[in-house]
Amino acid sequence: MRLSTRIALVTAAIVPVMVLLAGLLLLGLVNRDLHAGQDGRLRDRAASALPFARTALRAAAAGRTRQEANQQLRLSAAALDAGVRLTADDGTVLVAEGAQPADGVPLPAGAAASGGPVTFRAGGVGWRVLALPVTRAAGQPPGTLWLFAPTAEVGAEVASVRRRIVLVALLAAPLGGLLAFGVAERAARPLRTLQRRTGGLDPDDPASRVSLGGRPTGVAEVDQLARTLQSVLQRYDAQAARTAEALETARAFAASASHELRTPLMSMRTNLDVLADHPDLGPAERAEVLADLHTGHARMLGLLTALRSLAQGDLVEADAFGAVDLAELVEAAVADARRRAPQAVLTVRSAPSLRLRGWEPGLRLAVDNLLVNALVHGGGGDRPPQVAVELRTERDQVVLTVDDAGPGVPPELRETVFERFRRGRDSPGSGLGLTLVAQQIALHGGTVRLTDTPSGRGTRAEVRLPSVSPATLRPRRGWLTAAT
Repeated sequence: MRLSTRIALVTAAIVPVMVLLAGLLLLGLVNRDLHAGQDGRLRDRAASALPFARTALRAAAAGRTRQEANQQLRLSAAALDAGVRLTADDGTVLVAEGAQPADGVPLPAGAAASGGPVTFRAGGVGWRVLALPVTRAAGQPPGTLWLFAPTAEVGAEVASVRRRIVLVALLAAPLGGLLAFGVAERAARPLRTLQRRTGGLDPDDPASRVSLGGRPTGVAEVDQLARTLQSVLQRYDAQAARTAEALETARAFAASASHELRTPLMSMRTNLDVLADHPDLGPAERAEVLADLHTGHARMLGLLTALRSLAQGDLVEADAFGAVDLAELVEAAVADARRRAPQAVLTVRSAPSLRLRGWEPGLRLAVDNLLVNALVHGGGGDRPPQVAVELRTERDQVVLTVDDAGPGVPPELRETVFERFRRGRDSPGSGLGLTLVAQQIALHGGTVRLTDTPSGRGTRAEVRLPSVSPATLRPRRGWLTAAT
């Protein structure tokens, strides 16, 4: 059922109820006012007739018949449209004119003492009666002046008002429903506009959702709903994109792992076959095969760890970033490198504290891989690796340099070494170390490059990071999924 139809039906049901409730209140007020008006007229008639009632009682007591008759006529005229009755103290009726109960009907005993009009019924007819005692005075015979008005007069007017209220309620139902339908149809027009816009959305075409933010309808709630729908759909698109990235990264992880692990697995299988087929293998040959197995196992473990780290870097979001003390992080990484390679000569120069906004696990991974690469390639012959680390600031940048004393990298290869699985002929690594460095530095909006050291011997890895991170972080994705 349409919204406008619902509103019209509800209005058609509520309006007559409200009219009837208001009519009941109005009916009570009208009834009270009519009775008050009737009582006021009775009091006015009583005030006009009371002097004639006194004169009539004195004339009747003195036996002046003619004067009594004259006063009775005046008394009847003063009562006008009200019924009037004058009784002596002994109950004798001296005057009985106009509409009133029959003579034999007993009148309310406490009417005179009440001080105002009272209601009573006689013979199925309701009466409003006002009794005024004719007070004793010097030479004044006592008596009671009665004035009557039928309650049917008020009842007829109340009934007329009641009929009109019911008629108005009956007319208000369809008229209120039609009016509400028209108003609701006009009010629901922006909703129909929003419905047409949302009905034309293409789930495979995000550009079609621009129609939701078209010309405002002029209704704040509808425009706000359109903006909310657009925001929800944008968040849905972002979530769907992240899900697609995660799925693609998972596929790439599986493909890369299966491709890169094939060779070490085949080598390990060959070594296992040698051990199984030659149980009498000599100690030297057996030790060589076991060493080869350990090397293959370490290579596989390092490869899987590097692929996992690369996948994490592809999927990290901006909300993972926080305040990082890069000086403290570099000091901790150098201390760990010293424990892993106690024979190496490691020096570090750094400011006592250097904070920036970043993803701490990613920055630590980048520094660790730079140190590992320098330790692997930073020596020569019997000479132990020599690595110098420096952290400083230059204007709005943080600069980290890692120098080694190795044979260096030819200039034509300094860009390609950051690609996946680029490994030197004698390198024991997985070929992903520098790729992880490039990924994490790019993730933080920085750059990394290989140059010559100031001494001209060895290689310098120079990292530059912005000291203030950009407000919007959208790093390059696909380090794991990119083609090799």
